[in-house]
Amino acid sequence: MAVEYTPAQRNRLSELGLAEEDILREFETEKLRQASFMELEKLAVRENRERIRDLLENKHRVELCALQEELASALCENGFTQVTTPIMVSAKALDRMTINRDNPLFEQVYWLDRKTALRPMLAPNLYELSRQLLSSQKLPLRLFEIGSCFRKESEGKSHLKEFTMLNLVEWGTELEERTDHLKAFARIVMKAAGIEDYGFENENSVVYGEGLDVVTPAGLELASTSMGPHKLDDAWKITCSWVGLGTGLERLLMHREKAAGIHRYSKSTVFLDGACMKLK
Repeated sequence: MAVEYTPAQRNRLSELGLAEEDILREFETEKLRQASFMELEKLAVRENRERIRDLLENKHRVELCALQEELASALCENGFTQVTTPIMVSAKALDRMTINRDNPLFEQVYWLDRKTALRPMLAPNLYELSRQLLSSQKLPLRLFEIGSCFRKESEGKSHLKEFTMLNLVEWGTELEERTDHLKAFARIVMKAAGIEDYGFENENSVVYGEGLDVVTPAGLELASTSMGPHKLDDAWKITCSWVGLGTGLERLLMHREKAAGIHRYSKSTVFLDGACMKLK
């Protein structure tokens, strides 16, 4: 009777970065299974050590940090201004985004107290900052932010509790040009991220409404978009048309680097720049 790798062996090989097809194997005996596991683990440990050595001796910057810089440079070159806002957000601001007890997203929020939470998205602070700028600046106005967001996600292969978000917005987009601008901005982001295999799908978000999703041929969402005027705009007294895009940087890296899961490129003490730190 054929035997497979044990759950512990599969977990270890997956942790070291082996592809699923290399892990789902069968052996005639437990002895052959053990010999195969030891050889694969040895090779994978060596590869992970080499990746860490390359980072420390040559690259000196993890891909997550490098991607932030590439995205910021590309967007600034295309007329966007980078801003930064607090990672704490008020309950009032989330309520303006309709994230209240009637919204399923409410349960994913990390509350610090009754009035303050760690931001689950960048949009509330971007809305508030934009509201103030729009009172004195000419349109169109292009802004973006890159920063940490926090959600009580079930941490699967493509979700994290802490993740790095990019949100961009163009205020004052002509109504008939919104879709074209969304696609153009998505192409700027994907090119900066080194991703070529993607397409667009129509989507209707719970919070942001009508927009386009940027997806891989396998159906993985790489970015979501939205457009206004939108019902959320009233809470910030914004009346102009606009387009926006949001994407998670760790997910972009997971796809680009063909990683088995998103955690390898997250902010972590278990993984470093795609390499597993548990090498003994």
